[in-house]
Amino acid sequence: MPTVKFVNEKKTIEVDEGANLRKEALKAGIDLYQGPFKLLNCHGFGHCASCKVVIKKGKENVSEPGAWEKLRLWAGPISFISKLSHEDEDIRLSCRIQVHGDIEVETQPEINWHGDQFWG
Repeated sequence: MPTVKFVNEKKTIEVDEGANLRKEALKAGIDLYQGPFKLLNCHGFGHCASCKVVIKKGKENVSEPGAWEKLRLWAGPISFISKLSHEDEDIRLSCRIQVHGDIEVETQPEINWHGDQFWG
């Protein structure tokens, strides 16, 4: 069974092959949402982009991002800024990830409003 290590929470869980990351994280008591999104989120439909995570290790062990996920990450103002904040990392929507192997995940990634490469 694949394992998912949540680096911020210092918690590791085992999941079934092909399991949805958002569902498994919530089942394990991992808080994916910040601020008002704890109540006001799309419940896993990929519309709000509030369940974003950074895949720290094992990005080859998750499903490829689909067209909707790519569009949502680039078209939404907050998710676009999140993408800028993690230019060298793989930011994804946990509701769109299927786990196929061992991964390490950072939940609630920090937002750097001008991007990592802004100052050179």
